Amino acid sequence: MSSGKIKNEASSSNNGIAETVVSDVGRRKSSCGYCKSSARSSVTHGLWAHSIIVDDYQDLLDRGWRRSGCFLYKPEMDKTCCPAYTIRLKAADFVASKEQLRVSKRMQRYLNGTLDGKKPDILMDGSDTSISTVKKSSTGSSAGNSEEEKFLQHLSTQIDFVVHAWAVSEGFPSDIQLPKAAMKKFTHARKKQIGGSENILYSSNISFQLAATFKRSKLAEQDTNMLGVSKTGADQNGMSSELSPKFIAERLACSLNQLEEFSVLSARAVNGHLNFYSAETTIHTGQVPGTTIVSSNSPRTFRIKQCSIVESSKSLQQKRRRLEMRLKRSSFDPEEYDLYRRYQIKVHNDKPEDVKESSYRRFLIDTPIVFIPPSGNSSVPPCGFGSFHQQYRIDGRLVAVGVVDILPECLSSKYLFWDPDLAFLSLGKYSALQEISWVKETQAVCPSLQYYYLGYYIHSCNKMRYKAAYHPSELLCPLRYEWVSFYNARPLLDRKPYVVLSDYATLQNEESSPCQLPQNSSGQQNMNSGEDDPAESVSDDEDGDEEMLDPDFEGSDADDSDTESSLSADEINDGDVGNVLIGLKNSRMRFKDLQRAFGSSEKHYMETQLQRYMKAVGVGLSERMVYSLG
Repeated sequence: MSSGKIKNEASSSNNGIAETVVSDVGRRKSSCGYCKSSARSSVTHGLWAHSIIVDDYQDLLDRGWRRSGCFLYKPEMDKTCCPAYTIRLKAADFVASKEQLRVSKRMQRYLNGTLDGKKPDILMDGSDTSISTVKKSSTGSSAGNSEEEKFLQHLSTQIDFVVHAWAVSEGFPSDIQLPKAAMKKFTHARKKQIGGSENILYSSNISFQLAATFKRSKLAEQDTNMLGVSKTGADQNGMSSELSPKFIAERLACSLNQLEEFSVLSARAVNGHLNFYSAETTIHTGQVPGTTIVSSNSPRTFRIKQCSIVESSKSLQQKRRRLEMRLKRSSFDPEEYDLYRRYQIKVHNDKPEDVKESSYRRFLIDTPIVFIPPSGNSSVPPCGFGSFHQQYRIDGRLVAVGVVDILPECLSSKYLFWDPDLAFLSLGKYSALQEISWVKETQAVCPSLQYYYLGYYIHSCNKMRYKAAYHPSELLCPLRYEWVSFYNARPLLDRKPYVVLSDYATLQNEESSPCQLPQNSSGQQNMNSGEDDPAESVSDDEDGDEEMLDPDFEGSDADDSDTESSLSADEINDGDVGNVLIGLKNSRMRFKDLQRAFGSSEKHYMETQLQRYMKAVGVGLSERMVYSLG
């Protein structure tokens, strides 16, 4: 709870004083979007909020609540299928990981003009090579062999260009002597030896040569920051797992497959080997993939389109771009909505007819949080408190929008949508880094604002684990509402999904050898190597949004919910419901002063509902917030 409640100039009650007014929805059961269970296994408590003052919403966050538009929800942790723990980070203590540093560097290269967004991220040196159609005569096998040799030579050159571009883009020292790619042709007999992969044509072991070259040059010892390689992240062979043959082959295959004219073959990484498969169902003996059979009197040509690296580099460096970030209060903006539609359709595969303006407004525009304007003192930041949209513009074009709530103690990240054409910039990670930086800067003028809330963390859901990469983070204990270090919580969550985290010391001692976490170079426990990053499944390095996704409760109608009126004995706490603040039209009174108006059965029903409500929001909030009866 923040020190000193902030008085709001806005009014939401008849006496001119801002207040929180909610309507209790009770328990809701629905299908789960995380474990994809068809059963109604997701159990939450819901509230409709007519208005919320910022201090109350801060306290609700610290009891495990979140909002979707004006709907507030909280998982019933011991009953729901996928317990969702509130996760936060103290911005001043944040230490960027190697991958997060790479995201910042990639954006800087793009803004400087040394990374061309029209080409795959890996081709940042400006080289442009393409495989043109090979015209082949139908005469003689010797001519066919000659054409195939030329094709293989060009394919090797193509790989060399990609290797060189990748080495430059990753900042490897220029004095490294990179090996040249060599191609091996697969005969019919050899295809049988590897399991009958009929469409495989060629293979290269360039990834193994590159891994050996990087290892010999001891890049990790020369400059770990520049290379993004940590000695403590090395595998048992002493070489970073990110520079293993498997990793290199995957990056090269990804880049080759993205080349516009590289459609005649399909590149795949197989156990560190870079294999090339026919994109056609059948290939005639001796025919070069992608060739066209023409008459014997037609000239045979093999054309390779290649731009000058120097000219392309000069052209790229002239394309310097300007990034602007604008923080505006939550309101409907047609430009933002157009970007949201593109994002939902292309990234989340929503049907166009399902992406409606009304649902967008309910989800990301409507807010019950009462705005507090800046007051000129240290209790309120220059932008004020409330709900905001952080716009990211490059050369004036809107490329991303972060939906956030700014509260007395935190910036709470709610959602992010971005331009699908810029997936290679990892805008999900980049925006999170900017929001953390904003909290650090704002703390200088608003000392109470120290934390960055990333929403919910579900340990059993791989798509959520990227949030732990923003360390050192904390999880909220679902019983005592104390904050527990993620490093202490993780071994417990590895055993079962629901844990009373504040008992971590006792629970860890129950196991003779609790999980030990690897240490990174800064001495901190490394919680995420990147392979579980969810929202990173939409670009070359698998970066996307959000994370930051909350369950879409605004799409849940009343007939999709299950409100229960009965409480078991262990659910009833000992709080005095008589002090719950009740709102009836324009009147405000304690339930104990209103009980005379109810009959015996109605009184019992109300007491049961208020017990559940008090258990969900806490005694203090139940006495401050208005429980609306209409």
